[in-house]
Amino acid sequence: MLGTSPASGQTIPWIHRIHAMDIRSVDLNLLVVFDAMARHRSVGLAGEALGLSQPATSAALARLRATFDDALFVRAGTQMKPTPRALELAPAIHRVVESIQTDILQQAEFDPASADRSFTILTPDIGEVAFLPGVLRRLRQEAPQVRLLASALPRQAAAQALESGEADLAVGFFPDLQKAGFFQQGLFKTSYACITCAKSGPRVERLTRKQYLEARHVVVRPDGREHALDRFLEAKGWRRHVTLELSHFMSLLALLPGTDLVATVPEDIATVTERLVPIRRIALPFKAPVIDVQQFWHRRMQHDPASKWLRGVFYDVNRREANAGLPR
Repeated sequence: MLGTSPASGQTIPWIHRIHAMDIRSVDLNLLVVFDAMARHRSVGLAGEALGLSQPATSAALARLRATFDDALFVRAGTQMKPTPRALELAPAIHRVVESIQTDILQQAEFDPASADRSFTILTPDIGEVAFLPGVLRRLRQEAPQVRLLASALPRQAAAQALESGEADLAVGFFPDLQKAGFFQQGLFKTSYACITCAKSGPRVERLTRKQYLEARHVVVRPDGREHALDRFLEAKGWRRHVTLELSHFMSLLALLPGTDLVATVPEDIATVTERLVPIRRIALPFKAPVIDVQQFWHRRMQHDPASKWLRGVFYDVNRREANAGLPR
């Protein structure tokens, strides 16, 4: 085949013939064998490097020759010398093989110490108070440039945010995420406590059921979510006298003192509230339901290194033994 030299305008024979190939007809495994042959110049050594038998390596070499319509490697003494076509192909094939190994097949790593990124955590304000302080202390030590965005979303929006990748993790009581497509990991089990103002609230150690239902209740339902307690009372046919309904637990800090309101809240909220304002606990007239506090993530993040690290931090920091309260 003849071509024209750009410099002289003379016709010269092309050293290499260019073959149009459909990439679908090329077995990429053969490129790995080619790269090994180009480096070792020996069928036996190339096979050893790849963990292939000599017959299997010879068969692969035969397929390479057919694919490129060139001898590629020719025996000369104790070595297999590359043909001009093989010398031309070797650098490009090595780059392809190296790129597949390093950029595609090698498991990505996440280095928290050098990471400069943010994670979005779905949790109500109870989670911000109970889960984040310990996590932030851990991040300060291990991942100083990592940032957290805590957000509370309605039920359906939470699932969609995890599915789309807008959120990385949901931490708390999310019974609606216990479905196909999501992974979950338990952190601890807790229950409910009844709290009231230490000075103005009901002056009893334990409420009867009648007293409990007739008391002036403040109920917190973050983003309209119902609680296990709501379902428990509804199943019993018991209706509380609800004076005030809130969407944030921390509003109790300002609303309980100086009133006769009572609030039945998760144990962690009771602990935080009594640390900050003068309240006291009143024994409930029934055994309150158990709350399973878990972390949830979408299945597409199951093997993501950054997500695995984040889940590990939340688990290590917030995992509790049975009946253990909120740590200081």
